[in-house]
Amino acid sequence: MTQIDHGWIEVNGERHPLPVDRSRTALDFLRQDLRLTGTKVGCGQGDCGSCTIAVDGQARYACLTPVAQLAGRRVTTVEGLATRSPCGARLQQAFLAHQAVQCGFCIPGMLMAASVAIDAGEVRDRAGARAAIDGVLCRCTGYRKIVDAVAEVGTGAAPLALTPPPTTGPAVGQPLTRLDGPEKVDGSQQFGADGIPADALFLRAVRSPHPRARFVLGDLDAYVRAHPGVRRVFTHADVPGRNLHSVAPAYADQPVLPVDESRHHLEAVALIVGEREAVAALELSDFPIAWEPLPAVFSVDDAVQPDAPLLHANRAGNLLVEGRVRQGDAGAAIREAAHVVTARFASSFVEHAYLEPEAGWAWRVGDTLEVHSPTQAPHPHREDLARVLGVPEHRVRVVPTAVGGGFGGKLDMTVQPLLAVAAWHLDRPVALVFTREESMATSTKRHPARIVSTAAADAQGRIIAVEFEGDYNTGAFASWGTAVANRVPVHAGGPYRLPHYAAQARAIHTHITPAGAFRGFGVPQTTMSQEQLIDELALKAGWDPLEFRAHNALRPGDTLPTGQVLDDSVGLVECLDTLRPRWIDARARVAERNATAPTHLRHGMGMAAFFYGCGNTGTPNPSTIRIGVRPNGKLVLHQGAVDAGQGANTVIPQIAADALGVPVSQLSFIGPDTHLTPDCGRTSASRQTFVTGRAAFLAGTALRRRVRAMLDANDDAPVTFGPGWVSAGAARLSLRELPLDAHGYALCAEERFDPPTRSLDAAGQGRPYATYAFGAQMAEVEVDLDTGRVRVRRVVAVHDVGRRVNPTLLEGQVEGAVAQGVGLALMEQYLPGRNNNLHDYLIPTVHDVPEVETLFVEAPTPIGPYGAKGIGEPALVPTAAAILNAIHHATGARVREAPATPDAVLRALADAGLARPLRPSVR
Repeated sequence: MTQIDHGWIEVNGERHPLPVDRSRTALDFLRQDLRLTGTKVGCGQGDCGSCTIAVDGQARYACLTPVAQLAGRRVTTVEGLATRSPCGARLQQAFLAHQAVQCGFCIPGMLMAASVAIDAGEVRDRAGARAAIDGVLCRCTGYRKIVDAVAEVGTGAAPLALTPPPTTGPAVGQPLTRLDGPEKVDGSQQFGADGIPADALFLRAVRSPHPRARFVLGDLDAYVRAHPGVRRVFTHADVPGRNLHSVAPAYADQPVLPVDESRHHLEAVALIVGEREAVAALELSDFPIAWEPLPAVFSVDDAVQPDAPLLHANRAGNLLVEGRVRQGDAGAAIREAAHVVTARFASSFVEHAYLEPEAGWAWRVGDTLEVHSPTQAPHPHREDLARVLGVPEHRVRVVPTAVGGGFGGKLDMTVQPLLAVAAWHLDRPVALVFTREESMATSTKRHPARIVSTAAADAQGRIIAVEFEGDYNTGAFASWGTAVANRVPVHAGGPYRLPHYAAQARAIHTHITPAGAFRGFGVPQTTMSQEQLIDELALKAGWDPLEFRAHNALRPGDTLPTGQVLDDSVGLVECLDTLRPRWIDARARVAERNATAPTHLRHGMGMAAFFYGCGNTGTPNPSTIRIGVRPNGKLVLHQGAVDAGQGANTVIPQIAADALGVPVSQLSFIGPDTHLTPDCGRTSASRQTFVTGRAAFLAGTALRRRVRAMLDANDDAPVTFGPGWVSAGAARLSLRELPLDAHGYALCAEERFDPPTRSLDAAGQGRPYATYAFGAQMAEVEVDLDTGRVRVRRVVAVHDVGRRVNPTLLEGQVEGAVAQGVGLALMEQYLPGRNNNLHDYLIPTVHDVPEVETLFVEAPTPIGPYGAKGIGEPALVPTAAAILNAIHHATGARVREAPATPDAVLRALADAGLARPLRPSVR
């Protein structure tokens, strides 16, 4: 018998020889050998599905598939999907039309899994669409629009049309298809690990196996000599400038590499650099380092004890910072109130679980160090890296790659200072890609909260006082602990008129990876406590929960406990009015379900209202936008706001185009790059649409005014840009006759916007935010009284967004936030050192997310672009609180901890005396 030679693999229609080492993974072969980087590295353990490919028409995880198993097989990756799959091109278009794409990291895996199922005829309805993608995780979208797209193609429904940029009329308010969408669906978008130069050296961190330990390094030169392919080991001594960094320079406390003591598990203490294969093969058991474990503190209670070890010598009691807001006499008002409720609440660390692990590369270009990485803060990173390297800022260039999910977790520096130090000393590019374990063990988390709070109302149902004390475990380093401790007291009273208020929040250090920014800066976990308290107060005073909130809701002209008087952009009452008919319908629906459901299944409904300050808390918060005109008439928008999936790459051009009076399609786009785009600030605090959008509005308006002035045209004369000319009304000007500025533009406008705020004084009085988002959400749940399992069936989200710049992108933000809120409420609990993977750390899958109805109210803010304000964080703030209130409505028990896992729900039932007797087992 003739032996068939299967020494090849067919990939996207082209044959390639098998590599010599056939034990390598398909993922490694595709990305490194063939440079097909559309197949993503998400976890390396078959948990996330980002690496899904098609092998002879079957979906496979490339990270688990040895190359040997592909011998003689036909492989399709996302790069070949449009031509190799019968449904491929249409599926990609459907993802764009339905706005099913946000950050884009999971999208290749989603497309491949869905295409296999559709081509096999397995998608005949929405249930089939969900089943098709249930092996792929998404952290951004909430899955709903992805399911819509897959169901459309699988069922053969009429395709939803794309919404291209309009050629006439305004772009603001239009559901414009994401401008950067095509590269997200064809696999060409470059994330942190995708653009690494082929000749790059690789870093590998030596990490502490202990939460706290003293260490001594041995003979590093001998170690290098003993390991061929290893070039060098870097330690703290190799940091050329300041061996500290932080998001706030005044609180800088995190070393690039510690000197002799580690402060949390898996903190990097040294860096090994060398050839990729050599570094990957190291076992590290022979690395010359001696460890001495030291006593550590993990909880706030332990950290504030008099004999607790201090993480930082200058922070007595391990206190990072304390924030306060006071108005009136809350204590006296509570003593005299007709109705008073008090409660304690606790939440856990929560992992961002973005699908893209931190990665990047750096190299020296002349006297400038370039760092390429997924960052939400390019200019702040440049400032900090310059301090680390001890050089002027102009000698550091930060080039953001695409960000595969951020939610605040990529605001802090992670790989960047390690890459910068290594590349500073070496003559080749240097790369670093975190494993999923490294990412989860060392990245920032949502702060665990420990809250004690009291709320009081008078006999007429008016809330008259709130007292609040919250401690937030901020981990080993400052990160965003200062922002959390200062934002929480502003928001802990909720969106209600409060004559008497006393709130304080403390950020406390422990020997755990730092807690940082995570979509809400402490407000979502605080709202879980406070909105349950508002529900209790309403019920105690004899009010319907929605009507009680409407009775006490903030209105235009009201004064916050900070002393700030609200302008007309307060849409909370309108949000509650919009929610009311759905609230009434849900009440009847829940009652009907409970009348027919088995006795162990109870249905309930709950709601939560909120307000949320857009931007930084009482600190400068500027963004700058540049729009230039080339001599050939080409319009160029320099937009430095990082799009982490929220849509800045589409929304900011929509605003700029309308302000300038041109179609969006006429704008060329230069994205974030510290050498090419002005500073638009961090992508955080729900500020980009509001702040950077306003800067874009000002720049477009300024350029249009300048053209009219140059041509002596009327203020309302239409401005038109053509090839080599610009006109205003009947007058025309040749651009080629104008001198060029330093950026090569014949005409240019650069405008800066910094929201008007005033820092808080010792009593928390000031103007912390220029504008606020408002809203309310309702959740319907089903609770199994025997198991404690909670299923969220439906969420209605009503949000005051000021002005809808792009309605479908707004919907996507809300749907993704609801999914994260479900995880926050019911399942997500990061246990330091124990669940550093996406198998043990659970996030919602496509089967866990409820039906979501999204409704918008427009109460324009006069200082926002066309009245717009933020949505990214506000959309998450009330979700978990509404779910916890719904659990109480279903069961009669209050869950005072998050997440409300089955065990927590059963404990709450037992504490309330509502636990059911165990049912006898059936034999």
